[in-house]
Amino acid sequence: MQQLEQDLKTALQTAARAVFGVEIPLASLALQPTRKEFAGSFTLVTFPLTKALGQGPEPIGRALGEWLQANEPRVSGFNVVKGFLNLEIADAEWLALFAQLQAQPAGAPVPTGGPQRVVVEYSSPNTNKPLHLGHLRNNFLGYSVAEILKATGATVTKANLVNDRGIHICKSMIAYQRFGQGETPASAGLKGDHLAGKYYVLFEKHYREEIRQLEAEGVTNEVAKKQAPLMAEAQQMLQAWEAGDAEVMALWHQMNGWVYEGFDETYATIGVDFDKFYYESGTYLLGKERVEEGLQKGVFFTKENGSVWVDLQAEGLDEKLLLRADGTSVYITQDLGTAELKYQDFGYDSSIYVIADEQNYHMQVLQATLAKLGKPYAAAIHHLSYGMVDLPSGKMKSREGTVVDADELVRDVVAAAKAATLEKGKTEGLSDDELEGLYHLLGLGALKYYLLKVDPKKRMLFNPEESVALEGHTGPFIQYSYARIAAIRRKAAELGIAEAADFAALGALAPTERELVQELARYPAVVVDAARTLSPAVVAQYAYDLAKAYNRFYAEVSIFQETDELKRSLRVALSARVGDQIKIALGLLGIQVPERM
Repeated sequence: MQQLEQDLKTALQTAARAVFGVEIPLASLALQPTRKEFAGSFTLVTFPLTKALGQGPEPIGRALGEWLQANEPRVSGFNVVKGFLNLEIADAEWLALFAQLQAQPAGAPVPTGGPQRVVVEYSSPNTNKPLHLGHLRNNFLGYSVAEILKATGATVTKANLVNDRGIHICKSMIAYQRFGQGETPASAGLKGDHLAGKYYVLFEKHYREEIRQLEAEGVTNEVAKKQAPLMAEAQQMLQAWEAGDAEVMALWHQMNGWVYEGFDETYATIGVDFDKFYYESGTYLLGKERVEEGLQKGVFFTKENGSVWVDLQAEGLDEKLLLRADGTSVYITQDLGTAELKYQDFGYDSSIYVIADEQNYHMQVLQATLAKLGKPYAAAIHHLSYGMVDLPSGKMKSREGTVVDADELVRDVVAAAKAATLEKGKTEGLSDDELEGLYHLLGLGALKYYLLKVDPKKRMLFNPEESVALEGHTGPFIQYSYARIAAIRRKAAELGIAEAADFAALGALAPTERELVQELARYPAVVVDAARTLSPAVVAQYAYDLAKAYNRFYAEVSIFQETDELKRSLRVALSARVGDQIKIALGLLGIQVPERM
């Protein structure tokens, strides 16, 4: 496809030289896909050429089109709409291009010249609460970006940094000590991560009550937040944890163990995985060493109360706390340690952090601080900043329990997929186990596609009804398209119709056949664009466009009723290639496809 575009641009350059006697730089001849309502495959915008060629955009388009039709075999026709020259490509070119596509496996690596050793860090849950809707967007983004980068031939490591220590973890632990009465996941009938989350919410509830009592006694809100007994206990527990207190450590291990079991179950359910786990409890000490290194180098400084800071005002930022006065670490302390550990483990030339845009400033500080330390990997850090997910009722808040729980949401979309599939009445021939697998596959397809089709940078509103829709611009629409093709391939195999042949002898192609070849040929450019922008939305749109093009093809031409054997074989071959490409594209999004429906 890229070669065809390059050849057309060279031909247009030759046409301009022959007709107008002017040398137009190739960079000025930008081609784009022709809009569906016009005949043609490639469009040249002629407005930018008016000054160089000394004529209006329409005369330029007609003159170039006439020369190409007379002198360029690849161009079979043209039309000019205002300042747009639409070029129609000869069917022989499309057949040759399809032959090239068939000669290589679908989904072959697409080199981009980008980073070759990449670590993608995503999920990064806290062990004081279960995963929620925001975590789902994070997990799906991270997994998909990793798969897209793999498709470029890069070596990619999927990493998960578990925030398993800190004041927020101590809050759940204090609440469990106070109110737990020995409750366990088994006795409560709850997953372990949900049990920990229950006590995090309980802590906040009682903490707010203590603040209100202190305020009633005349204490200011700011002072009350610090003096509330529960918060004081949590701070003391954090210090005890860092000191290795046996009782605190035992409770920490017990509660975290429950949470990890819950997380593993959720990860398996939503279909994401990791190559390497890091734990804040295992990285913060190395981070403290880096803080000491910065003090020795004179790039960090100590305030009167003993806290350690870095001054980043020259970098357009501010002063940033690195260690509290009591010696306990903060988030960025362990981030310094984790960045170094990842570099030691994988020698990355790109380290991608999938973190919500609320942490934009934090990530700027991390990179600037590593640069202050002179770390060679500072420049390799890249923040994939994504927009938060809002609810119709407003922002989610874990501490208040106003979140959309990930496990519950997955159950809901699977139930919706089951209801929609049963309503269609297309479940014959499948066992109960196969049906349950199908409902899960469709439900997750709906949810993942809904969250990934939006550009990561955009904040998004989660509409529960839209998220489980199985028709329209949705994952299940594309999955249904694949299942239709799978059925066609099975029938073709039964009839002995080959999926590959020499189609050079074919005459004219149907418009939808040309469109399918063009869509198939776009795949490498889609991968390049998605890898460059770190946007699964690019792949999601492509998968949808390809499925739509196939459904137009399916509606407009006959496959098995076609009497011409070579045409019938071409249509089966096109179907097969589209099916393979849909499966690969959805696979880059972490979405599976059904062979039968």
